[in-house]
Amino acid sequence: MFQGSSVLKFWLGLCMAQGKNRKLLSKRTRKGNKGFPVATVAFYGPDNLRASKVVCSIIKSDGVEAGPIKKWFTTADARRVESILGEVLSFINENSARSIVMIDQVFGCPHEEGIDYPEGESCPDCLYWKNRDRYTQELIH
Repeated sequence: MFQGSSVLKFWLGLCMAQGKNRKLLSKRTRKGNKGFPVATVAFYGPDNLRASKVVCSIIKSDGVEAGPIKKWFTTADARRVESILGEVLSFINENSARSIVMIDQVFGCPHEEGIDYPEGESCPDCLYWKNRDRYTQELIH
């Protein structure tokens, strides 16, 4: 019935481009709030195009500090590295997270203020994020 349909070909191509771990992570995120523990997944990179770092934290209950926290690093775009996304899913499952909150866009510089560069300064390695709002990615004047 759909043979030769450009819509079907587009959909199949999209599914193939998005690996099984990425699809599963997105699906579990779309399920919404199922209660605690909650896993948070955030992507960080030198600019808004490539995520070189993924951070996943587990929030066990309301009002407690996040923990455990795990980080992954890559030179590729972590949002498309199936092995990393598989490890993120494993970490989430190991910690029995019932809900997942994920920001799909790159959320800021992968370097940590106070660790990789001085507190109160901009990262010298990630000029894209200097004077930029990490939520809207607009320049701050």
